[in-house]
Amino acid sequence: MHPEIEDAVDRALAEDIGAGDVTSEACIPPEQAARGRFLARQPQVLAGLDLLALIYSKRGGVDALELRKRDGDRAEDGEVIARVQGRARTLLECERVALNFLQRLSGIATLARQFTERVAGTRCRILDTRKTTPGLRRLEKMAAAAGGVKNHRMGLWDAILIKNNHIAAAGGVRAALERAQVTGLSIEIEVRTRQELDEALQWGAKSLLLDNLTPAEAAEWVRVIAGRATVELSGGITLDNVRAYAETGADFISSGAITHSAPATDISFRLDLL
Repeated sequence: MHPEIEDAVDRALAEDIGAGDVTSEACIPPEQAARGRFLARQPQVLAGLDLLALIYSKRGGVDALELRKRDGDRAEDGEVIARVQGRARTLLECERVALNFLQRLSGIATLARQFTERVAGTRCRILDTRKTTPGLRRLEKMAAAAGGVKNHRMGLWDAILIKNNHIAAAGGVRAALERAQVTGLSIEIEVRTRQELDEALQWGAKSLLLDNLTPAEAAEWVRVIAGRATVELSGGITLDNVRAYAETGADFISSGAITHSAPATDISFRLDLL
């Protein structure tokens, strides 16, 4: 497991359990055994299941864990997605952290799958963005990928994306591109006007970001670009209009909503004593 993920789990457990689960300690004998099951309470695409083993390993006292689904699988309402058996106190003190991760990440995977299904049959791929919960980016991007979305940049360090403020600070499209090209990294540049588009193509841009265009405007710009660069569309794109944008001929569509606005799915945990 990546250190960032282990750290996120450690922080979540410390935040919720603190010095100890006083309710479970007061009500339940330490030797009491139990089994629990995680149930989907709505149709959804799952993500975060592999975190269960890590969560329980941090607290101890779990004898068996059965994952009945994998990340990216669909689950229907009422379907059991995982079973666990062990010390009742452990199962209860880990319940909310486990559900928080599963519900949040499955919500992202579910919305990601909805976006990818809306553009099926086109040449367009859906991308995620850096609009993630602070500290949870790796997990949220893993969930987006489980839903079928292509991960874009993980951070500011792994690819160059020249946006409008970079262009302004650099002194223009040409200056920004010339300075970026010496890095040898992949470069994408945002263009907002036809003049910027022409200048970017003239100075060797191979990947373009077109922001806040209507589908009709985007289709016209794609025709002008004519395959000289790959095209990503962003801004104001929803489940209702993503198909229209995909049919413009763009290569990619990015949506921040996949990570910043995905509603958590409904998953419950049921406990039985042994």
